[in-house]
Amino acid sequence: MKEFFTVMDVDQVLALVEGFSRAPAEAVGLQEATGRVLAEAVLAGCDLPGFARSTVDGYAVQAASSFGASEGSPALFDVIGTVAMGEEAGVAVAPAQAARIATGGALPPGADSVVMLEHADVLDERTIEVFRSVAPGQHVIAADEDYPAGAVVAAAGRRLRPQDTGVLAAIGTARVDVHRRPRVAIISTGDEIVPVDAVPAHGQIRDVNSFTLAGLVAAAGATPVALGIVPDDFEALRAASARALAACDMVLISGGSSVGARDFTVEVISSFADSRILAHGISISPGKPTILARVLDRPFWGLPGHVASAMIVFARIVRPFLLHIGGIRDPLAQEIRLPARLSRNLASAQGRTDFVRVRVVGGEEGLWAEPVLGKSGLLNTMVKGDGVIEIGKNVEGLEAGARVEVILF
Repeated sequence: MKEFFTVMDVDQVLALVEGFSRAPAEAVGLQEATGRVLAEAVLAGCDLPGFARSTVDGYAVQAASSFGASEGSPALFDVIGTVAMGEEAGVAVAPAQAARIATGGALPPGADSVVMLEHADVLDERTIEVFRSVAPGQHVIAADEDYPAGAVVAAAGRRLRPQDTGVLAAIGTARVDVHRRPRVAIISTGDEIVPVDAVPAHGQIRDVNSFTLAGLVAAAGATPVALGIVPDDFEALRAASARALAACDMVLISGGSSVGARDFTVEVISSFADSRILAHGISISPGKPTILARVLDRPFWGLPGHVASAMIVFARIVRPFLLHIGGIRDPLAQEIRLPARLSRNLASAQGRTDFVRVRVVGGEEGLWAEPVLGKSGLLNTMVKGDGVIEIGKNVEGLEAGARVEVILF
């Protein structure tokens, strides 16, 4: 019987992330940039907004002329004109003068602040009284207050959100260099696996992993490439792996990673000239029989056949590698964690890292992590769970009420 070799801790495996290359860059239009990862930092080519502008509807004034103004002793201002939107101000403001201005209007020369409409009363067409003083710069955005020229607007390795592309539009950036979306091959193995639209015979199961893994890959910003079901046959699996390596940046094989006479994943990996097995077994539960190899400079994974195990291994181990290949500069910091308290005692075996599925429930004292217990092969434990908590390899267990972090799915 084959034995596991090169069994590694979670941290040891994650430390291998930087050893793989990122996907190359390509230029895309700004309309296609949301959700993509920047390959190069974008700098502001000019000050933004580029001119001092009002943040309220009101009157542009020199703040010093309003000092001491109150309802009992208002300050009088001579209204000298109106600032038109989208145009340079046609007036200059002197002491005790004011110019009508709308939100977003360019501050006229001489003015350094804006009095809100509701803090002024109109006495006649040329005169207002102001009953609340303003400070210099109040209700005004400076010409370079958003981004000064030369400032980093979006850093390399950042996944662009709608607000990011909005800023890029504001500085006139029509195209950006982003990392190509990684392509991830997904292969399901096993004579017992049948297509989703087939009726399983006794002892057979439908292909679930292709769909769960494809969804996880897409959620990580990559493109899943499903290569179907491969039987327990060396030549068939090697042929599928060769197609995957020729077309994709990462390969996921589910099943065929545990010890057994009919499992060919290790043999297939070793059959490629430029290959090296980095880990065969990770000290985690669930998911110990996980393989990580480098084949043709690509991460090549052998994931457990159990759906829950495969999903947890992907979320905790594979996803950072995929984010790194996609251009994210700090992939280990991308997960979302919620602080909570454990609802019950949990035992754990020392020497391995346990990931326990939990649901998050609210209570009077805040959020609670409620373990979703069940055997490792049960699908409903993943459906019911909101995430997992991590129990370290040197911890015997956790007591009810312990503070934990829920790593959200």
